[in-house]
Amino acid sequence: MSGDFNPKVALVTGASGFVGGRLRQALLRDGWDVVALTRAGSPAPKEGRAAAVDYADPASLQRVVERERPEIVYHVAGATKGVHYDDFFRGNVMPTRNLAIALRNAHPTVGRLLHLSSLTAYGPSTPDEPRVETHERKPVEHYGRSKLEAELVLEREIGSSVPWTIIRPAAVYGPGDVDNFELYKLAVRRLNLFYGNREGWLSAVHVDDVVRAIRDAAHSPASIGRGYFICDGKPLTWEQYQGEIVQATGKPAFNLNLPAASVDLAGIFGELATRIDGKPRLFNRQKAKLGKQVAWTCRHDAARSDFGYVPQIPLREGVADTLQWYRSQGWL
Repeated sequence: MSGDFNPKVALVTGASGFVGGRLRQALLRDGWDVVALTRAGSPAPKEGRAAAVDYADPASLQRVVERERPEIVYHVAGATKGVHYDDFFRGNVMPTRNLAIALRNAHPTVGRLLHLSSLTAYGPSTPDEPRVETHERKPVEHYGRSKLEAELVLEREIGSSVPWTIIRPAAVYGPGDVDNFELYKLAVRRLNLFYGNREGWLSAVHVDDVVRAIRDAAHSPASIGRGYFICDGKPLTWEQYQGEIVQATGKPAFNLNLPAASVDLAGIFGELATRIDGKPRLFNRQKAKLGKQVAWTCRHDAARSDFGYVPQIPLREGVADTLQWYRSQGWL
């Protein structure tokens, strides 16, 4: 790879988050000079460098880009919590647009802008037809719509002026995951709880497989201007997925199946709590729409074909690894 950039310099947004933190660690281990883009007032990372930016101010992004001239920009940051669509627009669409514009204006020779999107940008699947890249995109809630709009910024506004690639992971789990932690905590307490989704389908993927895919795609000429689903291969039911968590604890658990209506009720209570204290909750009526779908599955054939993606961490191994991490960190 050649160009007017600083080799082995990478900008990473969301470097303090679940996937971004794991990506930052992997890059540092491989000798990259990692610059984490952080919001003003955010704590500096323990490793690597940091640069404070205002995503609403393209000039602040452009100054960092001009100074660092990175080889790769990994845009992993995003908003997963919110009540109104504007919350997700400000967290997902606006930062993507302004970062891409900063690169177009100040550093179009960047090796790659790697944008982390989501399966939700395409919407739910059916049990017998996992999502593939040629399907029509039909998100069903605010988060998915904002992820799709961010993708369209790259496709329609940026085009070929900056080399970009989109990665759309399925349900990501692994060390550091907050969203699925409650399932592990309950399993350790010998309770296996379903919110009307026991027979629902999902595609899962370990965070380290996601990081590997992100990095490989960012260096593949074939992936320029394209987007890819990333998963571990075979779809499974939530009963199977949570069964692996229970098995990892080494103890049987009591299965409790709440009615599907409990998802809506939990969403309503989440929004009521937000109205009281002003803090967005991960669970609200928008997230309830996600949970009520029959299937969220995909295939990774395109990623395998274009940049050799092959998942390396089987679910059973990944779940056991995740449980051990929670214990080692004192979460359990």
